Parts: sequence; C-alpha cells; structure tokens
Amino acid sequence: MDLFGHKNIFVVFLGFLLLVPLSGFAKEKPVVAADTTANDTLQKKEAKKESKITAPVAYSAADSIMLSMGGDMFLYGSGVVNYDKLNLTAEYIHFNTNTSIVDAEGRVDEEGEPIGDPVLKDGDQEYNAKSIRYNFVTKKGYVLQGVVQQGEGYIVGERTKKIDDDIYCMVNGKYTTCSDHEHPHFYLNLTKAKVKQGKWVAAGPSYLVLLDVPLPLALPFGFFPFTDSYSSGVIMPSYGDDLSRGFYLTDGGYYFAINDYMDLALTGDIYTKGTWAVRAASSYIKRYKFNGNANFSFRQDVISEKGLPDYSKYSSFEAIWSHRQDPKSSPNSTFSAGVNFSGGNYDRNSILNYPQANLLAQNTKSSSISYAYRFPNSPFSVSANLLASQRTADSTISLTLPDLTFTMSRIYPFKRKSSIGKERLYEKLYFSYSGHVTNSITTKENLLLESSFAKDWQKSFDHTIPVGASFNVLRYISITPTVNYHERWNFESIEQMWDYTNNTVMRDTISGFNRVYDFNAGVSLSTKFYGFYTPIRKIFGDKIDRIRHVFTPTLSYSYRPDFSDPFWGFYSSYMRPVSTTDPTLVPVNYSPYPGAPSGGESSAISFSINNNIEMKVKHEVDTVPEPIYKTVSLIDALGVGGGYNFAADSLNWSNFSGNIRLKFTDQFSLSLGAMFDTYMYGLDMFGNPAHINTPRWDVGKFPRFMGTSTSFGYSINNQTFKKKKAKTEEEPEIETEETIVGKVEKKTKKTPETTGDKRSIPFNLGFNYSINYAYSDFNKDKMEYNYAVSQNIGFNASLTLTENWNFNFSAAYNITDRQLTYSSLGIRRSLHCWSMTANIVPFGAYQTFNFMIQVDSSLLEDLKYEKRSDYSQPVNWY
Repeated sequence: MDLFGHKNIFVVFLGFLLLVPLSGFAKEKPVVAADTTANDTLQKKEAKKESKITAPVAYSAADSIMLSMGGDMFLYGSGVVNYDKLNLTAEYIHFNTNTSIVDAEGRVDEEGEPIGDPVLKDGDQEYNAKSIRYNFVTKKGYVLQGVVQQGEGYIVGERTKKIDDDIYCMVNGKYTTCSDHEHPHFYLNLTKAKVKQGKWVAAGPSYLVLLDVPLPLALPFGFFPFTDSYSSGVIMPSYGDDLSRGFYLTDGGYYFAINDYMDLALTGDIYTKGTWAVRAASSYIKRYKFNGNANFSFRQDVISEKGLPDYSKYSSFEAIWSHRQDPKSSPNSTFSAGVNFSGGNYDRNSILNYPQANLLAQNTKSSSISYAYRFPNSPFSVSANLLASQRTADSTISLTLPDLTFTMSRIYPFKRKSSIGKERLYEKLYFSYSGHVTNSITTKENLLLESSFAKDWQKSFDHTIPVGASFNVLRYISITPTVNYHERWNFESIEQMWDYTNNTVMRDTISGFNRVYDFNAGVSLSTKFYGFYTPIRKIFGDKIDRIRHVFTPTLSYSYRPDFSDPFWGFYSSYMRPVSTTDPTLVPVNYSPYPGAPSGGESSAISFSINNNIEMKVKHEVDTVPEPIYKTVSLIDALGVGGGYNFAADSLNWSNFSGNIRLKFTDQFSLSLGAMFDTYMYGLDMFGNPAHINTPRWDVGKFPRFMGTSTSFGYSINNQTFKKKKAKTEEEPEIETEETIVGKVEKKTKKTPETTGDKRSIPFNLGFNYSINYAYSDFNKDKMEYNYAVSQNIGFNASLTLTENWNFNFSAAYNITDRQLTYSSLGIRRSLHCWSMTANIVPFGAYQTFNFMIQVDSSLLEDLKYEKRSDYSQPVNWY
C-alpha cells in the first residue's frame, strides 16, 4: 500500500514533458535546394555555425526525406527521429541540426480523421500531442494538446511549456480517469498548473466538468504531492450528511509507510451531533515467511439529540486480525490467527455504510489464535490456542485462555526394528496419549472484566490414553480390540444441598485439587460380502450388464463400569421433597466434580449394517467396436444400527439409527439420517415425560421415527447448458490419421467460446432448501411426542442483461412461519468511467436503501453522489 494508491488521495496530476509551439505549421513545408549563386557571405556565416548536437541522430520516413545546406531535415510520412534517449514519431517532422529544435505534427486524411500525431518517448515516459516544438539540447519546448497517462489517470494540456528538466507550466489542463481522454465524460479543469515531474502538482482555480458542463464544484488552490515510491501522507476525509448523526467528515487521517514490510493507516470520523470513531489498519508481509492484516476500531455513537425520546449514547469496538504463515517457512511449527471480535452493537449501528441484513443475521462470531509445534523425529507435538465465541443476540461470550494440547501420536512399542518373517500379534499393539489443559469462562460481555480468575474461570487437565490393535482372523474378518482410559484433574468442586425455605438447590464452590477418571474396553468385528446379479436378458435386455451389492456388517462389544457406585467416590446425594404439595423426600444423585463420568454400568453389544448397490450399464457407440461401460449408483449407502445393554436393569435397548445416501449426479446427492425410539413413554414423579421399560414391539408397535433433517442446494448458469450440450455431443472416437488431423484443424479455428458469444446473457440462478422433521411438544393424552416441521428456502440470482447492466437478488423464506426473513436487491449500471449502484432491502426489520454514483477509479473514489436511508427509521416505500 502506498500514498499514491491510497483510496482517499486525489493523485490527480502527473507531469509531462510537452510543449506548445509558438506558431502553427502548414501541411507542407517548402524545401529550398542548394543554390551556387547565393550570397557567398551568408553561406560562409552559416558554414561557420557549429552544431549543438552531441550524439548521433538516426532518422527515417515512409514517404520522403529532404535535407538542406542549413542543417534542416524534413521527414514526410511516418517520420522517426532517434537522438540519445529520445524517440520522436510523427507524420511530419522538421529538425534543424544547428539549432537542435524539432517541430512535429500530424495531418488529416481524406475522411477527416487525424493520423500521425506526434509521439515523443523520453526513457520510460511517453507523450502524445497534436503539435510539438522541442529543443533536444536544452530540453525545453512547447506542446499543443499533449496527453500523458500516469497510473489510472490522464493529463491533457491545451498549452504546456517546459522550463526546466522536470518543471512544466500548463494552461487549461485537464485531469481525468476516463479512458476516452479525447472527449472525457468528466475531468477536473486546471486553469493554471505547475508540475514538478514525479514530485507534485500546484494548481490554481480548478473546477469539475461533467459531460462538458462545468459544475459549481471548485477549488481556489490545490497542492497535490504524488510519487511512484512507497511513502507516507495525509488521507483526505469524505464529507456528507446523516439524518440521525448530523454533518460528518469520515475516513480522514494519516498513512504511515513504516518500511517495505509494514504500513499503518490511522483514520477517524467526526459527526456534528457527537458521534466519533478512530481506526487503525495495518498490513504486513515477509516473503516466504508470513503475511496478514489487522484492523481495530473504537466508536462512540450518539443518536439524535439530548432531550429527545430517541436519544442514545454508547461505545463499541471491533478487532479483526488475520495472520497466515507460509507452509514452507517452518515445516515443524505453524502459527495462525483469525480474530473477529466486536461489541454487541457495533454491527447494528454501523456508520461506515448502510446496515447489511445478512451481517445482522449472524448470531455468533468466532475467533481463534493457534500455535502448534511438532518435535522432529519424534511422535510428540504441542499446540496452544486462544478461543472466543460471541452470541450477538444476548451478548454472551465464551472465552478459553489458554487451550493447550500435548499429543503423542500412535506408536507400536513391541514392533521389531528389523522384522524377520511374519509379523507377530503383539507387534500390532499400539497406544497414544493426549493431554488437554483448558481455562474457560462463559459470561456476559459487560461482566467479563469483573470476573474472578480463581472463582469464575473453570480450569481442568484431561488425559486420554487409547490402546488397541488390529488384525485379521480367517483372512476376511477384521478384529479390533481397544481399551480407553480418561482422567480429568480439577481445581474445585461444587457441593449441593436443598434449601427447604426457598425450595431450591444451594451450591457451594470449594477450592482444592481433585481427580476423576473412567475407562472402557471393547472389541469389534467387521467384514464385507459381495454379491452380483445379472438381469434376465429376455426381460431386461443386455443394456444392464450386472448389479453389484456390497454388504458390510459390523458387530462390537464394550464394557464400562458404573462410576456412580460409591466404590469410586465420584458421586454424592442430597434429599429433596417431591413437590411443594408432596413432602415425601427422595434422594438426588449428583457429582460435585466437573467432568465426572456418567453413571450406569454398560455391558453392551451393538451392530450396524451398511449396504451399497451399483449398476454397470452398457454405453454403445457406433464408431467404437467394443462397448463402453458406465457405473451408476443406485443406493450409495443404506444402513441401520442399534445396541443392547446387558448390564442395565431397564431400558436395555438403545435407540435404532438409520441412514441413506442417494447419489443422483456427480454434483448432487441426498443424505438422510434418522433415529427410531424403541420404548414407550410415561410421566416421572415430577410430571415430566420419561421412557418406561416397555419396548414398543411388546405392545404391537414398531420403533417410532424420531425425525430427520436435510438440506441441499443447486445452481444453474450459462456453463450448465454448455456442459450438457458438450456431454451429449461427446463421443469416443478411434484415433486415426484423419481424426488427428481434424482435431488439429478444429483447434486452429476460432469458436464462439474463444471469440466470445455476444448473444449470450451471463446469469446465475441458485436456490437452497432445508427441512427438519422432529419431535416437538409432548402429548400427555397419547403419551407420545408430536411432530413439527421446519422448512426454509433461499434464492439468489444474478443477471448481466447487457455489458453495462447487472442485477442481483437474494431472499430467504421461512415456509413454516410463512414469512420472508431476508431479501436484498442490487442494481449496477456501468457508465463507462462512472458506475451507478443501488442496494435495497425491501423487507424485514432492517429495511434500507442506498443509491450511489461514483467514479470507477480508486484514485477519485470520493468523487461521488450518495443517498441512503436512515436505518433507524422505517422506510416508507410509498
């Protein structure tokens, strides 16, 4: 980033080298031939003159060249003169080697079009003009209608005089970013200007001209520094008016070019009714190491005026940081950051632009900073994280600082370094380790800084050690035994007791080290069965070659003790009455230790069955003698699963699960997952629904479908139909000499795709749909849960109607609630060097509109007209 390219700097004038002749030229110049009878004295004087040219002059012309004894050279038709670093081309050139002055101009052809206008190149600079007079030695001169491009803009000088090596004076100059600089759609008219090439432009009275109409927007004086190098400078602010905040100056400040690797922009906003903001933005990069950017904003919003009912005042902030490390910089360590953190009202009261409903609909923001290191030539690694999550709806924040993980990847301790013969069973034994340290809190934003690190922050240290092996039995059965151990260290415990006075639970936090642990063991068996079916040819023909069915059963067993048993000492209990009307006391079991293992013994067997069905279809092509086969997926996956706990005293069956995935095309598939309830319901002692120990099949009912959900989306555009057309026309062909020659000829010919089909109208139309069908409220009369359906559908579309008109639209509709949740309409019209945009949110809580006409160039992006709605007030569309 540099000052020259910063968005708010008008780098309007860039110098040129060009010069205006004192008098015009005729279309043809008379040539005087050498006359031996001329005045001898005059000839002697002319002969005595010494040429000021100090370097060779190379010249040429397409039509003719005429030379005179006085050192005059006349070039007609595409003349070219090269002297030192200077190169001049023009339709007509007159060069005097004695005076070192060159005159050049173009001409008008038979159709009245100008041709051969002078072009002067001085090193890397190029200047176009209608007429030039220039001294090659003193490097001074004049130019008429000179044009030079600098960056995104053009400088056109009606009359320009060069008075020094890099000082130029001009009258009635123009600066524009319109590429049609002959007849620009807009320009800044500089009545008088002085340019120091590559340094600055000082201009007298200047005014804006739009479509050749002068506008009452003028500057009495202007000084504009510019440079092609990386430099610091002032950032000019934008001005305007906001209905609720008053007149304003925004995005003004200073840009610091710190060094080649880092920059900093300090900007601010100020409003007449009291709102103000400050911002700091920085980008940094170290090649082959890392790069990133950081932004911090603090804002104090003052809405309306004191004494009015809608007056409000509050502060908010936003911090955004993104850091990316080059993977090649350090193979053993990585560091990354993705921070997006803000106060609850920052997005809702943006003063930078109109509120965007899609941003306001975001309910959570997540941030993370991560560092990981892997020790070379070892299985050990360590990672550290800072995690933060915000719920903007209720200003709840969850913060974890730090989050440390120590890992030892899987190792085989009994494996021989140089194995001889068959691998032994004990060599397949493996284990790994993971240690996890966390320090976290969940609270409101305004209470975070007031929280106690010792009491409010929850600290823990988890250890996980899995041990296992994998081997085959009878070649086709895979057996995997596993043992898992998990231990958790805590630094506080929470004792509970019943408050009979207030009929509530009292909790007392006690500091002190404690540990809880659990473990389980299990074994699983799995295999695959393959089946093939060939359809009856008399009925189905030979189009279907065969159908393959892959059947994958899995059977597993696991055991886990009851860690709520007093033997382990992880649980306690207190007595409480059944209700306010029933004083009968009942025990309530609880664990005072955070992260304690759940109670209940488990000795369970579980099963799962998965199926895959595919069909092999013949695709015949006349030009190919052998048939071509294509595989079509009928059912990509179809599975069920469940389990039975032998150790439970009731509710032994687990819920059954089911899943199906259908693959319609390579880009589109449908996946559904569901759970099935295996037991009937009743009411517990507190009147809440709970399972009873009666399987549904005991009362003649199937397991009850509990619900499912899915979502999918699809989009079409111009390429969709081209791909389909190409796919239908594509046929395999035998490579022969004729076909190879034909392919080469096709590649050399231009097609509509390579030349551009002007009749094509680019568009994109997409939609997404989601549905959720699941349990909702409980029906006590039927002792079953009722079902509820939630459906949402979204649309988005973009259309480039012409080269200059572009439309886009997006909307989201809640089918269940029958309401439009979000909509947005955008229109853009290209006006060559200008653009017009309109953004409208016609429905919802944040109905807004924004209309703007703006110069396309980033150098003059503040040259605009903008009208937007006050989002704090409802929009009246009528």
